[in-house]
Amino acid sequence: MKGHVLVLNQDYSALTICSVQRAVILLHLQKVHLVESVDGESIRSPSTELPWPSIVRLKAYARVPYKRVMLSRKNVLKRDRNTCQYCGSSDNLTIDHVVPKSRGGRDTWENLVAACVTCNNRKGDRTPDEANMDLAREPFRPSYVMFLRDFAGQVRDHWKPYLFLA
Repeated sequence: MKGHVLVLNQDYSALTICSVQRAVILLHLQKVHLVESVDGESIRSPSTELPWPSIVRLKAYARVPYKRVMLSRKNVLKRDRNTCQYCGSSDNLTIDHVVPKSRGGRDTWENLVAACVTCNNRKGDRTPDEANMDLAREPFRPSYVMFLRDFAGQVRDHWKPYLFLA
């Protein structure tokens, strides 16, 4: 039962992505409605046959306090696709402050980038302009939907309307 299932809130907004096994359990417990299934696939037990879920919707609205991506080393690396933002390498990655902390740089999405150890040491306690190093792209605050999409790997075409990608 490998694969991912898009979980929607009662209002059809994207909530999370779960495993097929978890979705089947939620279906069995009648906590979700099946919105879409994978054609020609099913899950069988000796007494039951269920369609292979692709999208499920909660029966009761789940109030989510906020849908913001938490700032963490892991999430900065994920946003930057595990590549150094200065040279494009994917080896020995660290986190670099674009504006160094010693110059008032803060720990924010807009000031942190993934950097390899070599580039981080070469840049040192300088800004990218002073070190004559160009960023591949400006750092930004990622959206919640972007992280859902990246977690699942490839987004199935029938998921796109629910993730506002269609």
